[in-house]
Amino acid sequence: MFERLREDIQSVFHRDPAARNAFEVLTCYPGMHAIWIHRLSSALWGMGWKWLARLVSNFGRWLTGIEIHPGAKVGRRFFIDHGMGIVIGETAEIGNDVTLYQGVTLGGTSWNKGKRHPTLEDGVVVGAGAKVLGPFTVGAGAKVGSNAVVTKAVPPGATVVGIPGRIIVKSDDELDAKRKAMAEKIGFDAYGVGEDMPDPVARAIGQLLDHLQAVDGRLEGMCGALKDLGSNYCAKDLPELREEDFACVKDKDETKAG
Repeated sequence: MFERLREDIQSVFHRDPAARNAFEVLTCYPGMHAIWIHRLSSALWGMGWKWLARLVSNFGRWLTGIEIHPGAKVGRRFFIDHGMGIVIGETAEIGNDVTLYQGVTLGGTSWNKGKRHPTLEDGVVVGAGAKVLGPFTVGAGAKVGSNAVVTKAVPPGATVVGIPGRIIVKSDDELDAKRKAMAEKIGFDAYGVGEDMPDPVARAIGQLLDHLQAVDGRLEGMCGALKDLGSNYCAKDLPELREEDFACVKDKDETKAG
């Protein structure tokens, strides 16, 4: 029990820079209180004491503003930040290292018994006010944007935003590595393709980097062919792009973000 408690506290420090010490987390974090109360209600539910489990759950709702049905399954290092207004349904399943922000609903779209609430795999992050509705799976490492309404399965590593939820980023480690290498080669700061940028801008810059990589490969092939023919045309280095030339652009973006 104490090991789980220590683990819960450490998960807060890892994901909330406002946390200052363990005593503060123990006494002032309603998300932690809701999880601990849920563990008790879930144990009672599993032993068949349904009414008592619901009573304990209802007490937790009254105390924290977070409603977790006793039948919901919750993994380790589950973190609820702020938490007011969160609703987690009976057949919801939450993996390890999942983070929920205030106003999130893990709800159902049917009155039929059986599985009717979502499953969140390990490492999922759900933003404030988002609604994840239905008996589908949100894949490991996926992110759900604030106020999104998600009614379909989400692949691992994807980012979903909007109403209805649409996938704007699907993790591709190989493609990301190629884009980063091209950005570094031409002297462009990789901040330009960060996941925090607006979707249309990030997509456009990513496509430009893909195009530059294709052009670069073609030019290297042409230079090789010219060298075989005895030409030294490609011996000259390309002009260097200086980081300070992009400083004003970066400063403007950071000012907007702040």
